[in-house]
Amino acid sequence: MLYKLSLVILFFFTSSNIHSQSAGSIHAKISNLLTDEFFNSTSIAVDVYNLTKSEIIYQRNQKKLLHPASNMKILTSAAALLFLGMDYKFQTSLYYTGEFLDKTLYGDLYIVGGFDPDFTSNELDSLASIISSLGIDEITGSITGDITAKDSLFWGKGWMWDDDPSSDAPYLSALNINDNSIKVFVKGNNPGDPAEIILKPFTGYVDVINNCITIPPYEKDSLLIERDWINRKNTLLINGTVSKTLKPDTVSIQQSLNLFEPEKYFLTLFKETLDKKDISGKKEISLGRKPNNAVHLFTFERGIDSVIINMNKNSDNLSAEMLLYSMAVQDSRKPAAAEQGLILIDSLIELTGLNPDDYSFADGSGVSRYNLVSAELLLNVLKFMYYHPNLFDLFYNSLPIAGIDGTLKYRMIGTAAENNLHGKTGALSGVSALSGYLNSAAGDLVAFSILVQNYTGTSARAQLYIDEICRILSEE
Repeated sequence: MLYKLSLVILFFFTSSNIHSQSAGSIHAKISNLLTDEFFNSTSIAVDVYNLTKSEIIYQRNQKKLLHPASNMKILTSAAALLFLGMDYKFQTSLYYTGEFLDKTLYGDLYIVGGFDPDFTSNELDSLASIISSLGIDEITGSITGDITAKDSLFWGKGWMWDDDPSSDAPYLSALNINDNSIKVFVKGNNPGDPAEIILKPFTGYVDVINNCITIPPYEKDSLLIERDWINRKNTLLINGTVSKTLKPDTVSIQQSLNLFEPEKYFLTLFKETLDKKDISGKKEISLGRKPNNAVHLFTFERGIDSVIINMNKNSDNLSAEMLLYSMAVQDSRKPAAAEQGLILIDSLIELTGLNPDDYSFADGSGVSRYNLVSAELLLNVLKFMYYHPNLFDLFYNSLPIAGIDGTLKYRMIGTAAENNLHGKTGALSGVSALSGYLNSAAGDLVAFSILVQNYTGTSARAQLYIDEICRILSEE
């Protein structure tokens, strides 16, 4: 069905190009494209501006309020660079209480979360190595996580219950690890035998109920990988069938699932890492505030640049929410709340010359459908960043490049937009967006924002129209 739909749309594009070439202008070409019956029921907003020549190129419904989806990350990353600064560091700190005596820590370990969204098991190993390097082989006390920098809300405002257990809807904490998700790999064995389940990372934090049976090779898989999200339990449910794996070193199916209470996931992995380094002791896990007399051992730091690049290139929702909370901490007392971070996004909008009261913001990632923005607003932020060269380079380079990387890796290949357009994608059910920059054939730098909303089915058709607009802009 999608193949037939693509042929229909490509035929329309071909015929419209013949007509639009005679029209001889970008305005005529885009306007002609948007006469398709697809837009009888689907809304589109477009705002395009030539930054080199300081002139408007095309506008349509640019003030209409629509859902930004992950184009919300444009606002979040711009505000974070402006208000947190280019030198901002996310910090995850290790402390202890008590005393070291005869290779034993008679006391507790404390890990203080500082909203780092990209902390991984590899970096957790580095923290454990700090303990090992002190010659410690036993800890008599507990491992306590301090997550008091953040409020108790584990999801953004307006996030939908049925997004669980997708890793795109991670539970939020001041202490994060592995995107607060776990990867589940399912490998077929001999037909009739249970499938093999491989976890990355392997951890006792989750339970696995494996009801997946191996079927002969080349038979169709019927596999469902879930977590018991409705009861908010970290029990993985593997049901159905998977075909026998023909190559020993391959895995048939993999999926990422979010995990509830990610701070306890972090602490469990830390305890297990210490065990692997032969550091004994009960090391019971708990949550609490670091006492004032705790002694600092080590702080792992991560620069804002890598976080923003990961957020925009891969449309990482956890990174966006942690940037929002980091802005809240900078602007107010702990515990931070998302609403405090959104105040700084309001401040950014005021600096662009628009009124934040004209829009609605609920989160930093765009997962929430409570967000309402306009193409005009997104374009104004793109222009604002361009006119601040100290921020622009990182911002511009963090955006996916058409046909090259990130969420645009497979789009606009073979067109003038390939390896040219830098843009932030956005996608929700019935919503598709793309905003960013491209170079025209004349060498001018162009900023654009395109929002498409209220369609049924997949985003394929909406993306084809968006990509065709970008092709037109790139070739003129």
